[in-house]
Amino acid sequence: MADGVEYPVPGLSEPVEILVDEWGVPHLYAGSRDDVFLAQGFNAARDRLFQIDLWRRRGLGQLSEVFGAEHVERDRAARLFLYRGDMRAEWLSYGSDTKRVVSAFVAGINAFVRLARADPAHLPPEFVELGYLPALWEPADVARIRSHGLFYNLEQEVARARTLRDFGPEVEELRRVREPAAPLVVPDGLDLSLIPDDVLRVYRLATTPPVLSEVVADPGPRYDPEGSNNWVLAASRTATGRPILANDPHRALTLPALRYLAHLSAPGLDVIGGGEPALPGISIGHNGRIAFGLTIFAIDQEDLYVYRTNPDDPREYWYDGGWSRMRVVRETVRSGPDDEQPVELVFTQHGPVVFEDPDRHTAFAVRAAWLQPGMAPYLGSMDYMGAPDPDAFVTAMNRWGAPGENQIYAAPDGTIGWQPAGLVPVRPNWDGTLPVPGDGRYEWDGFYDGDQLPSARNPEEGWFATANEMNLPADHPNAERTVSYDWYAAVRHERIAERLGSRDAWSVQDCVELQTDYVSVPARRIVAELARLVPSSSEDVVQRALDLLLGWDGEEGPRSAAAALFEIWYRRHLRPGLLGAALARLLPEDRRAEALARISPVEDTSADCRVDLDLLLRPGDRLGPDPDRVLADVLARSLASAWGEVRELLGEDPAAWEWGAVHRARLRHPQADLLGPEHAAWSELETVPRGGSGDTVGCCTYDRHFTQTVGASFRLVVDVGGWDDSVAMNSPGQSGVPTSEHYQDLLGPWGRDESFPLLYSRERVLEHLGHRIVLVPAPEPDPQE
Repeated sequence: MADGVEYPVPGLSEPVEILVDEWGVPHLYAGSRDDVFLAQGFNAARDRLFQIDLWRRRGLGQLSEVFGAEHVERDRAARLFLYRGDMRAEWLSYGSDTKRVVSAFVAGINAFVRLARADPAHLPPEFVELGYLPALWEPADVARIRSHGLFYNLEQEVARARTLRDFGPEVEELRRVREPAAPLVVPDGLDLSLIPDDVLRVYRLATTPPVLSEVVADPGPRYDPEGSNNWVLAASRTATGRPILANDPHRALTLPALRYLAHLSAPGLDVIGGGEPALPGISIGHNGRIAFGLTIFAIDQEDLYVYRTNPDDPREYWYDGGWSRMRVVRETVRSGPDDEQPVELVFTQHGPVVFEDPDRHTAFAVRAAWLQPGMAPYLGSMDYMGAPDPDAFVTAMNRWGAPGENQIYAAPDGTIGWQPAGLVPVRPNWDGTLPVPGDGRYEWDGFYDGDQLPSARNPEEGWFATANEMNLPADHPNAERTVSYDWYAAVRHERIAERLGSRDAWSVQDCVELQTDYVSVPARRIVAELARLVPSSSEDVVQRALDLLLGWDGEEGPRSAAAALFEIWYRRHLRPGLLGAALARLLPEDRRAEALARISPVEDTSADCRVDLDLLLRPGDRLGPDPDRVLADVLARSLASAWGEVRELLGEDPAAWEWGAVHRARLRHPQADLLGPEHAAWSELETVPRGGSGDTVGCCTYDRHFTQTVGASFRLVVDVGGWDDSVAMNSPGQSGVPTSEHYQDLLGPWGRDESFPLLYSRERVLEHLGHRIVLVPAPEPDPQE
């Protein structure tokens, strides 16, 4: 056994052993649940202290204290979206022991914070270079911070309203598909002209990661498709005769990784998997009795309220036949060691006020289900991660709040299932697709019970998969019981279904290969139409492009020349060509460029191909009386321009083109610019060539520079019942400490689409032991510290 390191930790009742395996996964063995969660907090701080300290500062609105007064506005925005309700109701909403668990977890964090403050040898280098010390936590911090989650659908409400305001409903139909299909109805009394373009600026400051090296007035819309894939296979469909569960969340690529793998073993609890390092427990994994995994189920949990304010007193708004007064909370934001700035936080009965315009006598507030008790993102996993069986798991999911999730589960007895969960507002007289007047006519009438959502257990097909697509069954009454009309495109789910439905005898490794599958369903469909509409061309560059694409199978591997041409053609040339052709039928020429900019997806990040494919495959009269002629012209012209762009990027010889030569993952520390070039060896890692796109199961969404921005840095495949045969990935590494051997040791394997064993039994962990840590009880710290 590797030599151990011993840490004195106040609050422990007895020693806790941490066995860190060779991939950096800590296996925590404690004699009580209190001790194991205290140890989890200590260990999370040991490996990710700077990351979780920044998580807390951003969430509580305390960035200015260490990064300067230029971040006061962002701090004010974050404070607007803190949970400010009754803490007793808050704790009880998660489950009976969540407060106790969080308190233990925070005590563990604080134990390491005190250790690092007393001995700089334990202090991550960011604190030294940036000149401040980590803060101590309160248990309430974990629950009150709400702005780190994934939220739906405020951005779409406002984008939809602006498009309707400026261009009308036919142009809005080109911007975004609504599912299930339903008429778009403007709520009675809503004056679209009153909604300013930057109405969500404060909301975005609160809910987007900060760029601390510069002041960003408006971070822009949150349109990155941060989704996920998951699936579960029945025993009859696997090679072992045991169920398999797979999950690969698609989130922003970060350094260090967003998620952290851990194994918590104590009497009554033996759970392993991934969670966020600032939160106790495990949200994706298994407990030796049931496996579980999640993807976003896009519940519409937000609304923008538009108020008429009193011309004589702008802090009064018209509600239910009279003037109601906004509530004002006055706080101070520390913007340095000796400076404090006053801020006003303004609220209506619906929620935080994000925009006020006294000149036009209007104000705007956000109502969000995730500001209700029990809605701290992912903290609800405390209630289900110890479930002993499928029924207990489903019961626990009834208390899940935010974000909306497709939870899948599997048990060794062969049971598999799907249970969506999350707080769904009841909107009696509107569907949530647009903002509404805040005068009392549009009020939520509580929330739907979890049993009113669809679910599945042991489906006849022997498998179930989700990929953020609109997966409400045909008989779900969405018009009467609205979940959402804003979902992701179904193309990833279509590819998963194609593969899972094609054969039996699936293995864990087969699932890893499907998680990293780079076949683009849109590419196959678009190339098929290309073959039909432009079978040959007299123009040399068009014919050369046709030769490269026709017959291509849509596999967007990193070495594929066809993938490089297709992705650059589709997103940067074909898509604007299709939308421009449709706009030509709707708007005068002098308005088309503005409309195209409005309805085009942000940069190249969007993986929403639905409008494009619909125009291409089912144009109807939207492209005029001869759509095939228009399409053939758009296809040929866009191919020619794309060929020229690819040639500039990758050279004259198409045989040497590779998608991964331009499409790369580039992991940068969030403070890389502040830390300076002398720390570049660890603040910016070597770039990795990538295949795929946002449309592929192996999600590799990218920005306008082709840099991957979103993807599955964390992956998990569980052999249900053969637990030691499960595998995982967590790039670039488990640790956030640059000097750790586990800081970037998984980046290479991740780039090669590999996985590593996620060991569960102590015997197997000891066979692959990296090092041993022992936490021992120590006296409580001085309360005055």
